[in-house]
Amino acid sequence: MKLVFFDIECACVHKTYAKICAFGYVVCDENFKILKKEDILINPRGRFELTDRKGEKGIVLPYEYEDFKKYPTFKEVYPRIKALLEDKDSYILGHAVLNDVKYLNLETRRYKLPSFNFEFSDSQLLFMTHINDFTHQFGLEHIAKELQVEFTPHRAADDAYATMKIVEALCGKYECSFPELIMKLNVASGKISNGQITRPQSKGFKRFNAEKKAKRAERSRKRIEFFNNLSRKRVNRAGGVLKGKTLTFSRAVEDEIEISIPLVDKIYAAGGRYSAKLDRCSLYISSAEDSTARTKSAAAAAIPHMTVEELQEFLNA
Repeated sequence: MKLVFFDIECACVHKTYAKICAFGYVVCDENFKILKKEDILINPRGRFELTDRKGEKGIVLPYEYEDFKKYPTFKEVYPRIKALLEDKDSYILGHAVLNDVKYLNLETRRYKLPSFNFEFSDSQLLFMTHINDFTHQFGLEHIAKELQVEFTPHRAADDAYATMKIVEALCGKYECSFPELIMKLNVASGKISNGQITRPQSKGFKRFNAEKKAKRAERSRKRIEFFNNLSRKRVNRAGGVLKGKTLTFSRAVEDEIEISIPLVDKIYAAGGRYSAKLDRCSLYISSAEDSTARTKSAAAAAIPHMTVEELQEFLNA
């Protein structure tokens, strides 16, 4: 059995294409003894437009960009890469590997080549499952630093090496082989076949996503109930202590309908109005600890502020 770790760098990435400029890989045996490490540099047949995943911050690859013109195209190196990744005696792994598999898929479409067909595992998912934290992604540099792995970021072969060291460290913690590791962590491989891609999964990740979906649905239900109640309100024309005032709650307060709905009732009874739009707001209500975007915007606009407790005390006075 062999383990093949790979990483891809692109000259530019868009929704409909990804121009690969480097395919780095490390092949090792089941004991993580390196058999081969290589950077396959590729002429991307396009300009370098380097940004992060948000499309904002520019990144710098540790290569001389002008040199790429002399390298073979993806079409020319495709047979080598395909043979490596489709080797039936190898496990294929990458870090946040779903992106790299998508890049391969886009390049085969660009050059009208047959699809790749192989299964793959993700060191990022393995690490997240190991620590049981799926709230955010863990970058290769972050994990490598924690595990004291030295490498050159964005050099494809070195990224593949760092990925290998992460998996080796996890196997060391569990005192097991890689096949035993994926069984212990209940991780299922992803797959690319005939241009279709399925992502790697783990029971922990599925459970996390199911819980997140349920919480989102509950927040949506509460918002519907809150605004349905609000739609039935009419201003008390007799006026009161809030006459002429329009109040806005933070999202967190809105979502606590056991608190927000009775407060809205009292606001309208006191001659006030409610609006979720800050440009109509004359008094903003949040908890003392709230630091969400709406609350920051209200502070930046210098809108007068009360805590929930202060408003409750004011209306009950």
